[in-house]
Amino acid sequence: MDLIPLLERRRDQILAEATDKLARTRHSHYAASAQAENRQRLSRLYDLTLESIRTRNLVPMIEFAEALAEERFKGGFDLQEVQTAFNLLEEAIWKQVTDEMDCDQYPQAFGLTSTTLGAGKEALARQYVSLASRSQVRSLDLSQLFRGL
Repeated sequence: MDLIPLLERRRDQILAEATDKLARTRHSHYAASAQAENRQRLSRLYDLTLESIRTRNLVPMIEFAEALAEERFKGGFDLQEVQTAFNLLEEAIWKQVTDEMDCDQYPQAFGLTSTTLGAGKEALARQYVSLASRSQVRSLDLSQLFRGL
């Protein structure tokens, strides 16, 4: 079995699982959003994942992640919150792969999935760091940790 047909056929199950898990996280922005909105967000990420795997082209994923970082950064989301959504989608895909594919197909399926979502997470993190470095970020006073040294 090939990964692409599996992703096409199991789209609803994967999105339902990732959406349910996202709702159970303690991330305030996702908790404040309606479940339908969170599913729509995950659907866009899922569609880009499938497109990138199908075309073997990471550019759409990277461009999406960079734009998403900008949007979420301005919206006050922590980087960890947004990366959690990527991670939950990846876990849900992996579950379907292990349920449906033969063990000898795991390396390619996991590799394609992880490479695609990993490229998105890397672009997201890079853009967040870039945005944060341009913002006025408060410095932490760590002097109390070093008293008596």
